[in-house]
Amino acid sequence: MTFTLTLKCPERSGIVHAVTTFLVGQGCDIVEHQQFDDDVRGSLFLRTSFTAPEPTTADDLRRDFAPVAGDFGMEFGFADGTPDRLLVMVSKFGHCLNDLLFRWRAGGLGADIAVVVSNHEDLRPMAEAAGVPFEYVPVTPETKPEAEQRLLDLVGEYQADLVVLARYMQVLSNELCQKLEGRAINIHHSFLPGFKGAKPYHQAYDRGVKYVGATAHYVTPDLDEGPIIEQEVQRVDHTYSPRELVTVGRDAEALALSRAVRWHCERRVLLNGNSTVVFR
Repeated sequence: MTFTLTLKCPERSGIVHAVTTFLVGQGCDIVEHQQFDDDVRGSLFLRTSFTAPEPTTADDLRRDFAPVAGDFGMEFGFADGTPDRLLVMVSKFGHCLNDLLFRWRAGGLGADIAVVVSNHEDLRPMAEAAGVPFEYVPVTPETKPEAEQRLLDLVGEYQADLVVLARYMQVLSNELCQKLEGRAINIHHSFLPGFKGAKPYHQAYDRGVKYVGATAHYVTPDLDEGPIIEQEVQRVDHTYSPRELVTVGRDAEALALSRAVRWHCERRVLLNGNSTVVFR
């Protein structure tokens, strides 16, 4: 079976030697190894995939590795090859959901879509046509606390490892963001300059932008300011109409989001303060 070890610790000599010595001692065979030494922050980040003999489990590895981690002050985790389960949240825009469903059914997402949750009924046919359960959770200012509790209940019911906001057009409360810390990803249209409010692509057209882009990031209480996982940018010019900018922008959103989801589920993303280390 294949496992993945990810870790972060203060930078010092002997870390890689300690990791490889441990894995060899467990009878493991390394198949992929990446590391990053952050000289600015004095931290080391590491991701190693390896095969281990039966009947090794992730719990076994966590237990046996704990003394090594303690010696180096490591924050670490072991994951086996079980695909993460996704709870995907949508509203009325279906391009990101459609892309995620396609990649999932084609085996290229690195995760399983367990359920689609929406505050509108518009995308129910898309989800159910793919064989995915659809849960309608309406939201109003008065019912927002109940709706967010229902969302948390659904995370538990469907055993979701990751919540994906695929153009979900509701702002999550600070409390919910904190409860989902590190396991919720959002996609945001991002331009230079950034355009907020309604019709951002029309605002971009009016300002004559030269780039259209999108940012996939972790959800935090600071709206659209969470640690960035991936950004996709495409050059445009004065010949693009607002409708054409929308098309380019939606393509960028779908691509950035799918990459971020796959990299997260493959344990390629490690938090580094307000930033991330992404081992592609």
